[in-house]
Amino acid sequence: MNKLYIGNVSEQASALDLESIFEQWKIPFSAPFLVKSGYAFVDCPDEKVAMRAIDTLSGKVELHGKVLEVEHSVPKRQRSCKLQIRNIPPHMQWEVLDGLLAQYGSVESCEQVNTDTETAVVNVRYAGKDQAREALDKLNGFLMENYALKVSYIPDETAAADAPAVGGRRGFNPRGPPRQGSPNLGARPKLQSDVPLRMLVPTQFVGAIIGKEGATIRNITKQTHSKIDIHRKENAGAAEKPITVHSTPEGCSSACRNIMEIMQKEAVDTKMCADTQTLTEEIPLKILAHNNFVGRLIGKEGRNLKKIEQDTDTKITISPLQDLTLYNPERTITVKGTLEACGKAEEEIMKKIRESYENDVAAMHLQSNLIPGLNLNALGIFPGAASGGMSPSVVSGPPAGAQAGYQSFGCSVFGGEVPFWASTLSSSSSTAFSQPQVESETVHLFIPALAVGAIIGKQGQHIKQLSRFAGASIKIAPADGIDTKQRMVIITGPPEAQFKAQGRIFGKLKEENFFGPKEEVKLEAHIKVPSFAAGRVIGKGGKTVNELQNLTSAEVVVPRDQTPDENDQVVVKITGHFYASQLAQRKIQEIISQVRRQQQPKASATGPPVARRK
Repeated sequence: MNKLYIGNVSEQASALDLESIFEQWKIPFSAPFLVKSGYAFVDCPDEKVAMRAIDTLSGKVELHGKVLEVEHSVPKRQRSCKLQIRNIPPHMQWEVLDGLLAQYGSVESCEQVNTDTETAVVNVRYAGKDQAREALDKLNGFLMENYALKVSYIPDETAAADAPAVGGRRGFNPRGPPRQGSPNLGARPKLQSDVPLRMLVPTQFVGAIIGKEGATIRNITKQTHSKIDIHRKENAGAAEKPITVHSTPEGCSSACRNIMEIMQKEAVDTKMCADTQTLTEEIPLKILAHNNFVGRLIGKEGRNLKKIEQDTDTKITISPLQDLTLYNPERTITVKGTLEACGKAEEEIMKKIRESYENDVAAMHLQSNLIPGLNLNALGIFPGAASGGMSPSVVSGPPAGAQAGYQSFGCSVFGGEVPFWASTLSSSSSTAFSQPQVESETVHLFIPALAVGAIIGKQGQHIKQLSRFAGASIKIAPADGIDTKQRMVIITGPPEAQFKAQGRIFGKLKEENFFGPKEEVKLEAHIKVPSFAAGRVIGKGGKTVNELQNLTSAEVVVPRDQTPDENDQVVVKITGHFYASQLAQRKIQEIISQVRRQQQPKASATGPPVARRK
């Protein structure tokens, strides 16, 4: 794919003009320019140079008043199912891109292309020509986090091979295996590390890790194919500084070992420690992990953590929950052992954390598009949603070092005292949750009576943090009696607040083992609806409520013979797992809104005629 098509070429342009542009931008070419009416062709020495020409020139350089369009030259017979998507935001995650691509058809393979640009590039193969064509039409110019995607065909050799043979001529064979560093065909591309490695290092070693004029850190970055951020300017005076490593799991582990080796060597050189054994004990490996994942890392009765300790011959401790704050949702995992043992433990710990993250994201994407009326962007669950693509250091509010590694990936609302995005939401939540058109809702969620302490937390810390994070009022109703098995949690707030607060409560119950490891958390929720809308929720012959149950997988019951309360409202009971319950709640609220809109003209008709004319 080293042959380029240059479009939107002025009639006045000559081959010499195009040559001068390529030379000006230091882009080599291996053959003369072939200039036609309105377009031209040129060969580059290799695919990497061709990619650089596309990124440098296309849509950016003018010639005789016309902006050039540069893309791969693809013969018509090879314009089939393969596309190249460029200018993908650097922190875009696979799950987000996967969901976007899947809207237009079945994606058979997706391979990341190595480039020198900050943004990412992938080659995608769809199952059919029509699907690829639709994706090209819809995605070209599509804005993602302020980056306009650029989509073009790339040669599809299989299409040429499948074409009717002329004179026995066969199609071209594929050009060999994917280039080094790219995932194999069909593998998920890692446009950045899905879950970066976050480490804490003693401040006195930061200079050695960076090296003279940054030489050491550049060398580590190059060797491990990683991006490393050392947050040395944050938390002035702190004894430890966070480091964030973005790479593949192997790259993160390799960078971790290099950093540990540098710290040990520096400690020996400065005569901090007398021997290696003392050194490893005094300079342990410290990994920062979001509290969302720590429960699953520990495992039931600590089994997962004990197994890692036994397998790696290390001692692992985790900082207490009390150290968490609204702006610091990370816990410190301290690993003590030899350098080799700490390296193995890092691999196992991060493997478990990445698995937890991927499970959360898969669950979120499975159901998020089914919840109408919910502004998921305001939740900050997906990358760049809350912060608009800004790194936390740009967002005002919390100390940037605490969350600097998490702007590149989101998380489910399950687990954790507060999610990753608490920091970035601190500056955007006032916008997200104060829109006047969003009505507040009240939901009564019933939890096991024994779980009340876990929801409230020590001295009420957990429920206060949850309330602040979700932007909702959360109260535990008094027990009905001594032997009551369930307690009612009263949650008041807009849809986003309900989603976050309820999701966190579901997650907390699972995390604290109130439900078995293979048992799904199912809770009963009550919402009140106007009595005049209850019939619409039920539907003729129960049709609507049955459809609701089939769609949401939740059990929806409108008890018969209810007496409306003082506000002329009746209760609807919803039982199911988190997403089922959320979907049912949103659908019912949608029905209520429709009924109210239909009631409005009748109400205004009773008003004075003058008001109507206005």
